[in-house]
Amino acid sequence: MKLQRKNRVRALAVGALAVTGALALTACGSDDTTASSGGSGSAKTSNIKCEGKGKLLASGSSAQKNAMDVWVQNYSGACKDTEINYQPTGSGAGVTTFLQGQTAFAGSDSALKPDEVTKSKQVCKGGQAVDLPMVGGPIAVGYNVPGVDNLVLDAPTLAKIFDSKITKWNDAAIKKLNPDAKLPDLKIQAFHRSDDSGTTDNFTKYLKGAAPGDWKHEPAKKWEGTGGQAASGSAGVSSQVKQTSGAISYFELSYATSGKIPTAKLNTGAKAPVEATVDNASKAISEAKQVGKGNDLALQLNYTTKAEGAYPITLVTYEIACDKGNKAETLPATKSFLTYISSKDGQAALKDLGYAPLPTEIADKVRSTVASLS
Repeated sequence: MKLQRKNRVRALAVGALAVTGALALTACGSDDTTASSGGSGSAKTSNIKCEGKGKLLASGSSAQKNAMDVWVQNYSGACKDTEINYQPTGSGAGVTTFLQGQTAFAGSDSALKPDEVTKSKQVCKGGQAVDLPMVGGPIAVGYNVPGVDNLVLDAPTLAKIFDSKITKWNDAAIKKLNPDAKLPDLKIQAFHRSDDSGTTDNFTKYLKGAAPGDWKHEPAKKWEGTGGQAASGSAGVSSQVKQTSGAISYFELSYATSGKIPTAKLNTGAKAPVEATVDNASKAISEAKQVGKGNDLALQLNYTTKAEGAYPITLVTYEIACDKGNKAETLPATKSFLTYISSKDGQAALKDLGYAPLPTEIADKVRSTVASLS
């Protein structure tokens, strides 16, 4: 993405919100082709090794859609014989489609569950599906409260807001966290995802982990909270926040940035409230532990960190592929594309979009695993 550098990045991020359905871009060039355009200001396409031909189908996480937009554009600057078609249908739908053998890989904001790994063995002949961390970043809490542009919330208050236990913006709990703000006597309009969503799963993991006394529901891709209103995808909930007075919701920082939606700071117990930024999310993600076995790189995040500047509502979104038993006709292109997006150049394309590049140790493991796919 070398066109007009940051201006191009902003344009892509804004455009990503307006686009629904499939992303289908056809690439150009050969193994040693240097694209003359496309990519982020820091991304390079000259090192992309093009392998495979035809159409590569993938679907899933809408949280990583803005990243996919850029990655596919960059890849399309180098590989004319491969068409990457990524549909941001949501993590749940993406995993289901992959397990049905309809896509080469899936994007998901949550690692596979044991029963999903078992099902994957029917698709991955002689192997199983593995989780490959690819995109990190903060889940921002965006809001639309007239007259309030510096809002602080904490886990218990968020849990009560999204479970319909706090219903007005001038509630005493919110006032206590924001003593200098002019909070209006306005109804809270809490929006959640209508589709099965890894973002929802991660957001509710945070609520359950950091405020177990106030969030009684089990974390899940399907929304389990009481009340509220629903919208489809990250684009849907962020759009509702932007146009609805009194609204609040959760979505990836890139949607807040491109939509110019203010985001709440978190009182985590650190000395100062923590803002949702890429660097602050990286501080929290660096505390993640690998819980997957072998080539499965599923991570466990620390939602209760009190480290200075660590923003704990984070997600790591995965690409899910077969470790063995990938379809022969799609394996070369799958490895080529996943090799690029996990590379230093691919990861460098993320930061301007509000995503956090993978920590070095995790990235090295991902690259090694991608190279071993068969």
